[in-house]
Amino acid sequence: MTRFRESVRSLLRERVLDAAHRLVADDGWSGLRMTSVARAAGVSRQTLYNEFGAKEAVGGALVRRELERFLVGIQGELDAHRGDVRAAAAAGVGYTLRQAADNPLVKGVLLADRGGEDDLLQYLTTRPEPVFGTAMAMLDAYASEAWPEVDEESRGLAVEVIVRLTVSHIVQPVAPPEESARRIAAITERIAYPGGGA
Repeated sequence: MTRFRESVRSLLRERVLDAAHRLVADDGWSGLRMTSVARAAGVSRQTLYNEFGAKEAVGGALVRRELERFLVGIQGELDAHRGDVRAAAAAGVGYTLRQAADNPLVKGVLLADRGGEDDLLQYLTTRPEPVFGTAMAMLDAYASEAWPEVDEESRGLAVEVIVRLTVSHIVQPVAPPEESARRIAAITERIAYPGGGA
């Protein structure tokens, strides 16, 4: 019975998050109302509040779910270039920047910030979790396995730099994704191998 309840709750959460994702993509974060989410998800407002509590909790859940999807794709790109720091970094960053540019939720977050509503943008910029902490933990685990010759300090610095620069380029792109990925990969390689030992 407990497993059934957990399954139903998981399906409910996914339905709510799918509805919220569509609404944010269409109207931006500032236009999101819990009443609209409940209606779009086909649940009562009380059910929605019981599950999430507040709009900010929906935002946090949206960002965490999107981050998980990004990380699965990034892991695939990294694995395809295991052993080559520059190629892996370029592939992972390029994937991230391309996906972010086409992602309606990310666009909704960034457009909302330009309009002065920054509640959801803070998950990408000022809140350390979930984006920075989760991404750095995943990349550090990958790097310690894929780049065993890189010392721990250099590896930690390279991981932090690649995550922070990538998020910076998502929030404020300055070049096409492939060019930004190439540059971030070069920086990452120089930090990972400060003596040029790649």
